[in-house]
Order: sequence, then structure tokens, then C-alpha cells
Amino acid sequence: MSHKLMQAVNQVRLTNVAIVRLKRCGKRFEVACYKNKVMNWRNKVETNIDEVLQIDSVFRNVSKGVLAKNTDLVQAFGTDNQEECCKIILEKGDLQVSDLERELLYENLFRDIATIVTNKCINPLTKRPYPVGTIETAMKETLHYAVKPSKTAKQQV
Repeated sequence: MSHKLMQAVNQVRLTNVAIVRLKRCGKRFEVACYKNKVMNWRNKVETNIDEVLQIDSVFRNVSKGVLAKNTDLVQAFGTDNQEECCKIILEKGDLQVSDLERELLYENLFRDIATIVTNKCINPLTKRPYPVGTIETAMKETLHYAVKPSKTAKQQV
């Protein structure tokens, strides 16, 4: 007696995926994108939407593969054009970021703030700028400075 293994033929595996979510009209809309391309799209470096999106469809839930209904798209975005909806979600949606990426972004922003402060401060005794390491330890240990990831380094100085 032979048993056959059944496999889904039309199932698409999403690898290296970043999910951009947008909530409108009480419903959640998601698109599957390439991680490094989303920031390029938002910074206007990448202009071809096909290079940013893995699949040019709007989902209710990307991980389960549930597509958004056309009636929901019309209600939330005013159109059922998938590409236009994807553009709106890419521009205004929230990007899912991993813990390691968030930590790296935080450290880089903290270091940039310390560098800006170093360029503006001079030790009155030696008439030389303070080292970046000294400013970083003072910000961490003495001031307990908290970085705001939504603002640039220049805005936080």
C-alpha cells in the first residue's frame, strides 16, 4: 500500500520578508516587501515599486496569505487598484523591524548624537575637544540619556 505525500503546489514561500502594516477604517492592511528596499523607497532612492514589493497584492494577513477584499480597499483607500493601495501602505504604514536591527539603529543614533556633542564642546582646561568615548559614558551613566528613534540626531542635540 503506497501513501502519497500531498504538497501545496501554488504555495509561495516568503523569504527575506518585511511586513509593512497600515490600519485604516478599523481594518489592517499589509504588504510583503524586501527589508532593505522599503527604506530606499521612503527615501526616494528606489522608484520602481516592483523592486520593493515581493508580491503586488494587499493582504489582511501576510503570514496566513489572506488577501484583502476589494470592498475593504475601496472603503479605506478610495480605489481597488492594488498598486495604488500598495504605494499608500508603503508611504504611511509601519515597518516591522527585528530586535537586532532596532538595537543597531539605536546604537548608531546614540553615537551620532555623541559625535555632534563632541564637535560642539571644548574642554576649558586643555582647550581641546572632549573624546567621543567620554561624551558617550557621560550620556549613558551620568545623564541617563534616552534616544528617540523617531527623531534625527541633529534634532536631539
